[in-house]
Amino acid sequence: MARLNSFYLEPERWEPPFVLDGPEAKHLLKVLRGKPGTQIRLFDGQGRSGLFVIKETTKHQATLELVEDRQTSAPDGRLTLAIGWNKTSRRAWILEKAVELQAQDIVFWQAVFSQGKVPASPKDSWSERFVAAAKQCGNIWLPKLATIPQGIPGLLELAEEHDNNIVLYEGEGEANRLFTPPPPEQKTLLVIGPEGGFSPLEVDALVQAGFQTAGLGQSILRWETAALLALGMVYIERQRHYGLTPEFS
Repeated sequence: MARLNSFYLEPERWEPPFVLDGPEAKHLLKVLRGKPGTQIRLFDGQGRSGLFVIKETTKHQATLELVEDRQTSAPDGRLTLAIGWNKTSRRAWILEKAVELQAQDIVFWQAVFSQGKVPASPKDSWSERFVAAAKQCGNIWLPKLATIPQGIPGLLELAEEHDNNIVLYEGEGEANRLFTPPPPEQKTLLVIGPEGGFSPLEVDALVQAGFQTAGLGQSILRWETAALLALGMVYIERQRHYGLTPEFS
């Protein structure tokens, strides 16, 4: 069976009559030439997914009939990746990979060596990246987005919500203490610095607050490489633990 095309429908709109409009309808109707009778998959980014059949179409929207509706419970654990703010085009790339590797929270924090200032709140374009990636990989969960303009104080406040707080740091000696994914059922906060790295004061503040330090090997990795490697290690461990699979083929 060929893989069904996926589309995003906001949680607050998940009720009859099911109507797809905006960019998602444009993709369905203009790009994929969807017609009445075509079966598609919808997801709401919060664990709900469903099989639908196109019932009617107009120029700008499609009315859908629900065939099968599923609600998937979230895993007990939670992975939050906090990345030092970087003014770079590679940010969009890591947002996509975070969805593919099933991170639950992505946070951009203001570091001493950040390039520019982190926005006070997430941008809509970041969420759009999440949706595009989820449609491609079949993930029915969209990560939550946040920014921390306050820097270290904001990270320390966030750490109170987690069981494990880890700073991935390439400082002297840290590469010998390789990062090992914590138990998947626990809440873990992973902190990565910006392109310019952490300042010594930032690392000291995190360690003094109880953060563990860990490295990712001998190479000094770019921030997006470090993020991808850490996410991948946690992803594999979670797959082994939970046996997570896509809802629909």
